[in-house]
Amino acid sequence: MTIVSDMTITQLRPRLLRPYRPALPAVLAVSALLLTACGAAPGEGAGPPSSNGADSAGTAPSGQAKESQAPAPRLVMTHDSGITVLDAKTLKAVGDTPLEGFNRLSPAGDSRHVLVATGDSFRVFDAGVWTEAHGDHGHSYVAAPQLTDRAFSASKSGHVVRHAGKTVLFSDGSGKVEVFDPATLTEALKTGLPSTASYTTPEAHHGVAVELADGRLLVTVGNEDSRTGLALLSAPDGPGGERRELLRNEECPGVHGEAVAGEEAVVVGCEDGMLVYRDGAITKVASPDPYGRMGNQAGSDASPVILGDYKVDKDADLERPTRISLVNTDTGQLQLVDLGASYSFRSLGRGPAGEALVLGTDGALHVIDPLTGNKTGSIPVVPAWEEPVEWQDPRPTLFVQGSVAYVTDPAGSKIHAVDLKSGKVARSADLDRVPNELTGVTG
Repeated sequence: MTIVSDMTITQLRPRLLRPYRPALPAVLAVSALLLTACGAAPGEGAGPPSSNGADSAGTAPSGQAKESQAPAPRLVMTHDSGITVLDAKTLKAVGDTPLEGFNRLSPAGDSRHVLVATGDSFRVFDAGVWTEAHGDHGHSYVAAPQLTDRAFSASKSGHVVRHAGKTVLFSDGSGKVEVFDPATLTEALKTGLPSTASYTTPEAHHGVAVELADGRLLVTVGNEDSRTGLALLSAPDGPGGERRELLRNEECPGVHGEAVAGEEAVVVGCEDGMLVYRDGAITKVASPDPYGRMGNQAGSDASPVILGDYKVDKDADLERPTRISLVNTDTGQLQLVDLGASYSFRSLGRGPAGEALVLGTDGALHVIDPLTGNKTGSIPVVPAWEEPVEWQDPRPTLFVQGSVAYVTDPAGSKIHAVDLKSGKVARSADLDRVPNELTGVTG
């Protein structure tokens, strides 16, 4: 571990450093008395029947909703011919939907739906699990998953960001940014789509946007030739109102990605460091190398530290780095940690207590204390692998939901569930398809 850099701009005010703590066991309790006393029927949010009529692993036949004793989390994965949904506990398939092309997945933010970026739209996929509030408790339901006919139109659909109760879509081909409240999604899908607040960047680019808790908008700056930084815009002046630029920083060549840490510190990666927005200021954490790219990041509400990749070869067609970056947004300190194994952009994740997780090409899930940079664990999960040259091609992928880390093994068509509390693989399953992208919903 090497401590290599501090903030180069001094507007950032240090806070008291929050200690890193291991995850506490989660306790889930369901009252059978409450469920039977209410006798509630499934809500209208169940949606129309699924075309595949899946009826396995707790899924109601013909798409009809069935009440479950507790929320039933599911995993959603892509493959070369469509989308498969798995029960997150048993890892059994509960539905398969054909869909051509290379499709990217992002949770919609409502614990039920997933947005599928298909290039010309963000299509709404219903994972078929949800919970309806009922006074001081909730009722959970399962149904067959389905690809709905609802879609947000887009030109080169790109990043989807969820933060502070809002979901933000970015269209790379037009620079259009759309913001909606995911809590309204299920109801809105009955007749159309939820209402959105829109903004269009001055020039289209491969970018990203994050709406803050107070309604202000952080958005990348760039055009089709170059990307240079980050701008802060005001909240709209009323419904449908304009946003005004309040602040910008263009010291971020090749700006890419985003993550949020701790108390709403938002970062984007640069080819020579990282920009950090916090407390009304945008500051730069500089890389120790002239080219030190941190273009992919993973944040956590439980930690002020951002986990990022770290690449130093500007001319490489594919660099396979072994070092990761840890940027403390409270202090501006950057640490580089050598894992002894390379990794890919789908290898980064965070545990429930904010621990940094990296899936290495040595087949192990490396667990790192984000504050100290010390490796606290290494869990063997899959055979050793090598990152493919084409970024769209399948490779072992990490997705974390609660205290379980899910890892795919495309070479063996398998998926593994790692219990982060015990540090062991708790369950494995064979897959009928070669997995590519992976995400999930909590139901």
